[in-house]
Order: sequence, then C-alpha cells, then structure tokens
Amino acid sequence: MKRSTFDALLSFLGGVSWAFVIVGAWVTFQSFVFLGIVPAVMFTFLFIFLAIFLLLVLETMSMARDRNDLIAKQNEMLEEIRESFKNSSENASQE
Repeated sequence: MKRSTFDALLSFLGGVSWAFVIVGAWVTFQSFVFLGIVPAVMFTFLFIFLAIFLLLVLETMSMARDRNDLIAKQNEMLEEIRESFKNSSENASQE
C-alpha cells in the first residue's frame, strides 16, 4: 500500500511524541524532586496527562485522514455505479 507523506509524517510524530512522553516524564520528575516525592509525582502525572492528550490529537488526525480517504473511495465507486446505471438506462430506452 502506498503511503503518503502526510501518513509518514504522522507516524514519525507519533513515535517522537512517545519518546517525548517518556523522556519528559523523567525530566519533570527529576526537576521537581527537590520539592518532595509527592509533588514530583503529581507534576509528572500532569505532564504525562497533557502529553498523552497531544498524542490523542495526532491519532485523531490520522483517523480523520483514513476516514476521508475511505469516503473518497466510496464516492468514486458510487459515481461509477451511477454512470453504469445511466448507460444501461440509455441503452434500454434506445432499443
């Protein structure tokens, strides 16, 4: 199956985002550990929540793209069916 540049970009950004979540969670925890374990864990969970939300936005974009491609294919098939019906009805009326 042929992949578009947009699909490749979304896949790349998805992978980079997961790496960002992992590294960012560690950096966030290390940055706030001087306040204590509980605040550091809370800030880390907050960071993870926001980062996963952004990941979901990327996934939603990918799913919307897939749905749009599928609808375009269905529309093309429906137009072909309509043309075949038009041609068959024109042939029947001429006979």
